[in-house]
Amino acid sequence: MANEKIAAVLQQIVTELSQQSLGHTIHSRIFKSQGFSKLAEKYAEHAEEEMGFVEKCIDRLIDLGCEVKLESKAEGPVYKDPVEYIKYDLSLSRNEEGLALMKEVIALAMVEDYTSYDILKDYMQDEDANWMEEQLELIELIGKQNWLVHQL
Repeated sequence: MANEKIAAVLQQIVTELSQQSLGHTIHSRIFKSQGFSKLAEKYAEHAEEEMGFVEKCIDRLIDLGCEVKLESKAEGPVYKDPVEYIKYDLSLSRNEEGLALMKEVIALAMVEDYTSYDILKDYMQDEDANWMEEQLELIELIGKQNWLVHQL
């Protein structure tokens, strides 16, 4: 039962994070086309990092003898305004329901499956949410236009 719950969360990460990674790639390209090269680079790196976590989860599911699924997700929004996208992206990272599930499964994995625990722990230590919060605070302090100039 414990391994089934852990495997279900690993599969959920594969499904949701692969779409988030693609979303970050799309936004990276949009921001690059707008001339915001620093922001484009940040989101390109973020997309690559996320796919690394997806690969770790896929490998772990295979190790556990689970079937890895290529599941579809609902269409996601695409933003042209970098600030609005950061707000949206942060809301995904701070989803209370998802965070509660992750805490529960991490506690379970800590007892039942140390390898999955390490993967999930590393995933939760993702620093990108902190970066997004810092950017929104900076925008509040210096203004959107000044912040955008720093993203060129």
